[in-house]
Amino acid sequence: METAIRNLCQMTNCLKMPSADLEDLRRHLSNHGQDHLLQFWPRLTADQRSQLAQDIGAVDFVDVATAYRDTVVNKQNDEVGNLDAKLEPIPDELHEGVSRCSARQLDEYREIGLREIANGHVAALLLAGGQGTRLGVTYPKGMYDVGLPSHKTLYQLQGERLLKLEELAEKLTGKNGTIPWYIMTSEHTMEPTLEFFANHNYFGLQRENLFVFEQYMLPCITQEGKIILESPFKIAKAPDGNGGLFRALQQRGILEDMIRRGIKYVHVYCVDNILVKMADPVFIGYCISKGANCAAKVVEKVAPTEAVGVVCRVGGKFQVVEYSEISSTTAQKRNADGRLTFNAGNICSHFFTVDFLRQIGSGAKRLKYHIAQKKIPYVGEDGKTVKPLKVNGIKLEKFVFDVFVFSDKFAAWEVHREAEFSPLKNSDDAPKDTPTTARLSLYALHRQFIEDAGGKFDDGKCDSFVSVDLQTNDEKKDIEEKSPVVTCEISPLVSYAGEGLEELVAGKTFSGPVIINSTRENVTSNRTNNGTCNGTSHS
Repeated sequence: METAIRNLCQMTNCLKMPSADLEDLRRHLSNHGQDHLLQFWPRLTADQRSQLAQDIGAVDFVDVATAYRDTVVNKQNDEVGNLDAKLEPIPDELHEGVSRCSARQLDEYREIGLREIANGHVAALLLAGGQGTRLGVTYPKGMYDVGLPSHKTLYQLQGERLLKLEELAEKLTGKNGTIPWYIMTSEHTMEPTLEFFANHNYFGLQRENLFVFEQYMLPCITQEGKIILESPFKIAKAPDGNGGLFRALQQRGILEDMIRRGIKYVHVYCVDNILVKMADPVFIGYCISKGANCAAKVVEKVAPTEAVGVVCRVGGKFQVVEYSEISSTTAQKRNADGRLTFNAGNICSHFFTVDFLRQIGSGAKRLKYHIAQKKIPYVGEDGKTVKPLKVNGIKLEKFVFDVFVFSDKFAAWEVHREAEFSPLKNSDDAPKDTPTTARLSLYALHRQFIEDAGGKFDDGKCDSFVSVDLQTNDEKKDIEEKSPVVTCEISPLVSYAGEGLEELVAGKTFSGPVIINSTRENVTSNRTNNGTCNGTSHS
């Protein structure tokens, strides 16, 4: 069959096809119930036939049939109560966090992580397949500017955090270790991402330590399991979800590169969290201390109905359960201390050992598929593409956290939401997860860094404060907490997580916008005549 498809792909300069090869292809498609893919074959040009043959050759028809059977035909519509009976919270011994550890213990975890970074054992892996459609832009989310004074994009903020982390590791150990940065894009975001980094000189990173690779695509199917044609010679396809990472690691040569470099630990995260601490040494150190091969960062849920997946155990296996899958009664359960029993909110920030990653995809360790009901353009009887007005098909995808079930050494690390989680998903027309909420979250965190380092803010003299509205629509009862936030941006090249600011801010009072830059950047510095500082520079 592969030979027949290869022969067809090679026939780009002639409209005549070997009849045996074409019949083999027809039989192959018919055996899988997909013979409709050739319905426009007689009217196609040679180039169009070649493209269609290539599309068909890239499809694993057995995998598509299995995915359809498992997700649609044999889908188990378990009653919520049955699932609830299987749910268990993460055991306390595997669920530590920033507020549950002493300062000494946090320092020990941080040192472990920094030493592994200095030894070149840690990599960061970014899931960056999404376009900024919901933000109202047509380019990758990582290229988005939320309106900071520096106008740094998400990509730049993250790249500079890695540079600072390498510097901190070298300061501790004297070793100049690097953190390779692997970025998984989609078909639509790969070229713009490559061009963006090249145009910005990789934000100071070494080119050889940045790896951009593409996730795979899967055919879209109808509710009856038929593969959809987008045009007479093109199969409708969609990215295989962030869980497609594990296939791409194996088949794009990424794992091979990690092994060659001596990488032992990988931090995997999503592009849209403006506060993300990539390759966080505290998280890395905690996971290593626990002997974990798979771990998740979590935040405490603010409300029983908050729309965030919960990390928990189901039938003895760790996994993420969507909030909609848990009954209201179970979601509202509380412990003796008043905290929600199922409170570990997933924020897509994960730790894996390379040894663990090498096992995924083999034997029984294969991720399950999920379905997304979508409006998928399709070809009409006249050969023209139709854009449907209602849902007409299914996109198959995998989720990165579904790999948790394969771990026998799982751990969770709880962090403060205001310090590490502020997703950017929607335009400013939406009530939450917008450029404004992301920007203000960073301002608030950086103000806290300054106060923790001994600086003060004269709120009475500041006239540029804005009110951060933390109201959530996830509860019937409104929750409102308003606090003033002044424009306050600290370059990642100056501080990764608030460290090293004392000599810059201790004993100083700030009464307006504060911008702290590295000497490698443009400097903004203003002082009032009474000695208070509106902005300062790092020198």
